[in-house]
Amino acid sequence: MRTRIIRGLTGLCLSALAISAQPKAVEAAELYVAGGCFWCVEADFEKVKGVSEVVSGYMGGSLANPTYKQVTRGGTGHYEAVRIDYDPAQVSARQLYDLFFRSVDPLDAGGQFCDRGDSYRTAIFADGADRQAAQAAKAAASKALGRQVVTPVLDRAPFYEAEDYHQDYYKGTNTVVTRFGIIKQSDAYKRYRTGCGRDQRIRALWGSGAPFIN
Repeated sequence: MRTRIIRGLTGLCLSALAISAQPKAVEAAELYVAGGCFWCVEADFEKVKGVSEVVSGYMGGSLANPTYKQVTRGGTGHYEAVRIDYDPAQVSARQLYDLFFRSVDPLDAGGQFCDRGDSYRTAIFADGADRQAAQAAKAAASKALGRQVVTPVLDRAPFYEAEDYHQDYYKGTNTVVTRFGIIKQSDAYKRYRTGCGRDQRIRALWGSGAPFIN
């Protein structure tokens, strides 16, 4: 966990009052979720005020430092996950978990949208107070939908960053070869997201409560 350190003042006669008046160090926080394609989760949560960075990666499996091919091939037990770095003075873990549940289909145990298989399942990885916040958000989502949410809240596990080409894929400027031809990476992302039916399904589930759908 990263922290921002505020250095104390120096001098011969710092009073207790002067010391207590100094701003407290703000500790950055991080949480981990799996919501299907990590490109989409990254694109959604980097829009949230108070979130400084979202990093795509792999979590929950048995193999150290897995590759994308190994994870999506199956058998490693990993989820496509993200690490969300945020400022708890601006947004809370509970708020982020509420947003997460409303950005996925938490009723689907077999993947997300057009992406099927274990690596595309939803999950939250949390311990301590974050776990309590996640469980509360899960209960609220289940109540709102009137159905049992299948997204598990799992223990924190090692997080392995995905390959560089996956990071910030949604806003990449490189050209890539796709079934739509050779197009800019950001355009390929938009076509993938639309073609996969992600936004359509989330809108059908959550309606006006879907935070990232126009």
